[in-house]
Amino acid sequence: MAPVVKMTEEEDYLSLLDRAKIACPEITENHERFELPELDILQEGKITVFRNFIDVADKLRRDSTHLLQFMLKELGTPGNIEGRRAVFKAKISPQTINDRIQTYTETYVICSECGLPDTKMVKEDRTLMLECEACGARRPITVRKTSHTESLNTLKEGDIIEILITDLGKKGDGTGKYYDYLIVAPGAVKGTRIHAKITKISAKTAFAVPTTEPCTR
Repeated sequence: MAPVVKMTEEEDYLSLLDRAKIACPEITENHERFELPELDILQEGKITVFRNFIDVADKLRRDSTHLLQFMLKELGTPGNIEGRRAVFKAKISPQTINDRIQTYTETYVICSECGLPDTKMVKEDRTLMLECEACGARRPITVRKTSHTESLNTLKEGDIIEILITDLGKKGDGTGKYYDYLIVAPGAVKGTRIHAKITKISAKTAFAVPTTEPCTR
């Protein structure tokens, strides 16, 4: 009869650990950062065309109509979908559109627990919930209340806007309106449309200099 070999506690633990490793399935983790396609924005006069709008909606795995409704409300402008494009009836900077897409992504797509985009929207009673298919987390969708008055109409120093010079001030400076701001642009000619860089703001009067730089608003 073969002698019985007694295992020490440490050897017994290591043996069990080896068995557990063999039994466990191999897990491949994917920590790739979620990235949207680069936004393809074209400005045509007073119209802004979001040329790859549907591609972005597909990447987000969200209904294009839902995304469009969110964008129109945030931007404070009418618009519609034409083919794979979204057309906004206002001149809107690519940065502003990009900011709104990021807000939509954080609100309606990204899981707040694991940070992945593998989510879906579900209705629970009267509450819209975001359910993560990766980690199982659920949270109510809370829409950040913003007004386009705050986001689009508020100027700050360094902004570059496009305005029509409609009049001349007492000192001969060109003046024009941007929402509820009076823009004063020295050297600007009445009747011309210019790009103007904001240099100083006093209440609802903004001082600007003509520039060839592209608009940021």
